[in-house]
Amino acid sequence: MIKNDFKLKAKYFLKRCLAKESCNMSGLKSFDLTGKTALITGGAGLLGLEHAFALLECGSTVILTDNCLESLNKSKEDIKKRFPEDKCIYLEMDVTETSSIIHVNKLITDFNLNLDILINNAAIDSKVDNYSKLTNSTRIENFNLSAWNKELNVGLTGAFLCTQIFGTEMSQKKSGGVIVNIASDLSVIAPDQRLYKKKSIPDHLQSVKPVTYSVIKHGLIGLTKYTASYWAEKNIRCNALSPGGIAHEQGIEFVKKINRTIPLERMARKNEYRSAIQFLCSDASSYMTGQNLIIDGGRSIL
Repeated sequence: MIKNDFKLKAKYFLKRCLAKESCNMSGLKSFDLTGKTALITGGAGLLGLEHAFALLECGSTVILTDNCLESLNKSKEDIKKRFPEDKCIYLEMDVTETSSIIHVNKLITDFNLNLDILINNAAIDSKVDNYSKLTNSTRIENFNLSAWNKELNVGLTGAFLCTQIFGTEMSQKKSGGVIVNIASDLSVIAPDQRLYKKKSIPDHLQSVKPVTYSVIKHGLIGLTKYTASYWAEKNIRCNALSPGGIAHEQGIEFVKKINRTIPLERMARKNEYRSAIQFLCSDASSYMTGQNLIIDGGRSIL
């Protein structure tokens, strides 16, 4: 009798386990991007390459674009090391030039591909050290209009132009598409300028995180919400991903300072956003649109 009870229970638990496994497999299928084509702007940058890895892992064909052919060729080498059966197309494209975007859009048609996913990732890396320390040009009092125009043209206007051209193409298909705008935790909080402060330097001479970075990232959230509502009936979903700071060759003092502002007490690793990209670009997020997914180790909650 005890033996029979044990067999019945074992059979019952095995059935439950198999059902659970089946359920998990079904859930994973929603991340499958086989047969989908994704275009990434600023594809040769630090996160652009990670986005490509994320999508290739899920079976997508990836069109990696950048305005620097040399950097694209380097990315091609890195991708081939991980994905020998390369499903990547590498194209030069300037997001600030409408003609360049239209040309790439035509090439996609020539390749007999339909664009399903757009990741607006292109940006100018607004690091404090990129600006002249002699003129204190990061400070709003001295910020140059040409720098303002250049950075907004890439980070915000470029995202608009790509959304306009590639999004319009998606809107004409029954299957619609997905747009993901890469923002930042600074899309919801202001820069903490104390992170850049140097001892023994007067306040008016201190370098700061430039105003353009905040304006661009906040603007991308506005573009995300507008696009999500504008093309909802066309089956286009648009969301934003807001990463926190990524550990990448920063100075020791800066890292110590920023870690103290993050509940998890560290900056992100560059590969920690892959799953978020896979989620946002796939049917796993099929009921999500117009949202800003903030992944910053908790920095923005303080």
